[in-house]
Amino acid sequence: MSVDFKEFSKKMDKTLDVLSDNFGAVRAGRANARVLDRITVEYYGSETPLSGVATISSPDARTLLIAPWDSKLLKDIQKAIQVSDLGINPQNDGRVIRLTFPQLTEERRKELTKQVKKYAEDAKVAMRNIRRDGMDYVKKLKKNSEITEDEQKKAEKELQELLDRYIKKVDDALATKEKELMAI
Repeated sequence: MSVDFKEFSKKMDKTLDVLSDNFGAVRAGRANARVLDRITVEYYGSETPLSGVATISSPDARTLLIAPWDSKLLKDIQKAIQVSDLGINPQNDGRVIRLTFPQLTEERRKELTKQVKKYAEDAKVAMRNIRRDGMDYVKKLKKNSEITEDEQKKAEKELQELLDRYIKKVDDALATKEKELMAI
């Protein structure tokens, strides 16, 4: 009998997705609509993501334009951006909101690099916890005599190899994001 690790692999994939979302929310000096993914606006009584109430475009490398579908939302969108952790002051011209991304300072780049390293470490910890759950599952199968000791050792080795592959994906994603952040 071979132990099926699809469930644990799916959990690690979800962890990678969360990491990707976290990396996407870190701005690298260029205008990227993903930095607005976490910003919500109250719309008809419920918190709605910004992309659900406005068109977001990037006319150049350092600017985002937010054109709400309902002009009554301009002030709410402006306020939501101001209270967010973006650190950018939105300009409202009565029709659209303009976000201009300043060039990142060396100090800010280093801060952002520390932040993405923390996101990567959090992802690795989550993946190690998933591996631990997998190991517990394998031990339970062995205890219930559903697998032999050799199968247990083989399954634990496979689980470790699975973790190693995902940790490498995290490291690769981190290296890419760091390179993007440190590029001038």
